Amino acid sequence: MTDLRRIDVNLILVLDAILAEMNLTRAGEAVGMSQPAVSGALARLRQQFDDPLLVRKGRQFELTPLAESLRPLVSEAMLEIRRTYELLPSFDPATSTRTFHIGATDYLLSQITSPLLNVLEQEAPNVNIEFGVLGFDQLVNVIDLLRRDVTIASSAIGIPGKKQSLFNESFVCIVSNDNPNVVDGALSLEALKNSGHVRMTFGDNQTHHIDQIYAEHGITPHYAISVRGVLMIPHMVTKSNLVAWVPERLAAQMLEPLNLQIVQTPLKNPHMTEAVHWHPSKSSDPAIPWLVSMLRRATELLEFGEDE
Repeated sequence: MTDLRRIDVNLILVLDAILAEMNLTRAGEAVGMSQPAVSGALARLRQQFDDPLLVRKGRQFELTPLAESLRPLVSEAMLEIRRTYELLPSFDPATSTRTFHIGATDYLLSQITSPLLNVLEQEAPNVNIEFGVLGFDQLVNVIDLLRRDVTIASSAIGIPGKKQSLFNESFVCIVSNDNPNVVDGALSLEALKNSGHVRMTFGDNQTHHIDQIYAEHGITPHYAISVRGVLMIPHMVTKSNLVAWVPERLAAQMLEPLNLQIVQTPLKNPHMTEAVHWHPSKSSDPAIPWLVSMLRRATELLEFGEDE
């Protein structure tokens, strides 16, 4: 077992800066230390890890393989240290100055940010939110789940840990208003088979529920474009003969600005449930259930608007 008495916790701050900056002068500026002081701290870290950590390559420095492997661990440790000092025995949103870290896809952040900030302005005016746009690989990564207070994503993705449903999402098929394959506001099965499609993806080799529905109808779509995320998809469809599926809420927002239309198809429109996820280790933090309740209130505003 590691003897904790031999570990200088202050060195974690310096190590985090060195791993991020890969330069002793810039690392010193980041933590408010002189270059000689950072150099002395690096010497102690090298002795502690029995590894040079930072080595010169030409006119620059690079991290050793061990140092690279330490990056996510040190980042996680820094976050937990901050949380340890920020947490109080009880959480008072009216007076708290805590910063919450929320991760979500580009589309979800575009929808939830404004109503959430409106709710927080009333309930916790001094709380800060740090938003992060996530890809699929990060959504299912336990370390990334630990780094953030909560993550908002589909409940079907398989994110480990705790979760609570927020709202349901229905997907619709969109095309340009001048798409010649549309007949009476609909696309036939044959038109879907022969059209170019925009594929929504959140990571390499990750399928989407749209792909499964196509497979059930014997359709192997020709994906003319693949886009990571959701927000750019309507922009890919406009002024083209491409077909895409997007959340109905986003489609409604983009129809007029981008000259698009929602069309009927022989396929059943897909649905998904968006949920807020958090790591089980955070369940004892009284601020997390409060944050989840704020997210639920924000999604109620998103779906139903302000009470009159």
